[in-house]
Amino acid sequence: MKALILVGGFGTRLRPLTLSFPKPLVDFANKPMILHQIEALKAVGVDEVVLAINYQPEVMLNFLKDFEAKLEIKITCSQETEPMGTAGPLALARDKLVDEPSKYGVVVMDETTGKVEKFVEKPKLFVGNKINAGIYLLNPSVLDKIELRPTSIEKETFPKIAAAQGLYAMVLPGFWMDIGQPRDYITGLRLYLDSLRKKSPAKLTTGAHIVGNVLVDETAKIGEGCLIGPDVAIGPGCVVESGVRLSRCTVMRGARIKKHACISSSIIGWHSTVGQWARIENMTILGEDVHVCDEIYTNGGVVLPHKEIKSNILKPEIVM
Repeated sequence: MKALILVGGFGTRLRPLTLSFPKPLVDFANKPMILHQIEALKAVGVDEVVLAINYQPEVMLNFLKDFEAKLEIKITCSQETEPMGTAGPLALARDKLVDEPSKYGVVVMDETTGKVEKFVEKPKLFVGNKINAGIYLLNPSVLDKIELRPTSIEKETFPKIAAAQGLYAMVLPGFWMDIGQPRDYITGLRLYLDSLRKKSPAKLTTGAHIVGNVLVDETAKIGEGCLIGPDVAIGPGCVVESGVRLSRCTVMRGARIKKHACISSSIIGWHSTVGQWARIENMTILGEDVHVCDEIYTNGGVVLPHKEIKSNILKPEIVM
């Protein structure tokens, strides 16, 4: 069974993190977002994933080839030479797929049968509380109806199928979260860790220095006297020195947090360093390879990659 993942977006709302990597390769709960998707598809029987790629395709493919054998799933691509919308990539990838039989789009449906009455993309007025989560199971005949041009599946394709009474929806259990913005990313991490607590508590880290739900990669090193949590993810190869306080934050692969630093409600990018006694809070986002000097305070700073912060950031601002 095959599945198509649309990965062509530029991830502008998650900058500066997406200046270094395409959005699907940004870490979430200690591994790239796209791996969460591929692993979930593998778990339900998908044995081949087709990626519709537009932005940084070489980076995406080189990265995923390393995981193809590990995950035992075939990964191929359908490369867009121009952005094709949300339906255009389906037409572009047709030859790879037809072998197998508020601020979101809202689905207005019959709660008993699941038949979709209409599909309203980002309505201005309330029409229902069932959103489009972006997971579709399509009959191959649908692909033949999509022209090879930039096309919106939500605005053009689905309304026609619904009008012909051929569109059905299923309400999924659990939670769904758009993590395309930093504040939503942090909220999504909390929901994900809470889900792990309920379904796979053994995956969470425990210990006297842990408060609430925390996920620490086995290769990370944690010093003495730290207090970590709640809602924290610490990625591979990270070093957290003694006396550090972390809450509601992500520390990505290869980062170092020096002694007695305090980080809350923030994202620390790959291979960044936070100095001793520094305080990072209020949705501060450090891009890749950012170095915050000792005793610095940042209040909502958004710092582009490869910068050194030598003075306080007293109010939210972008550091270029």
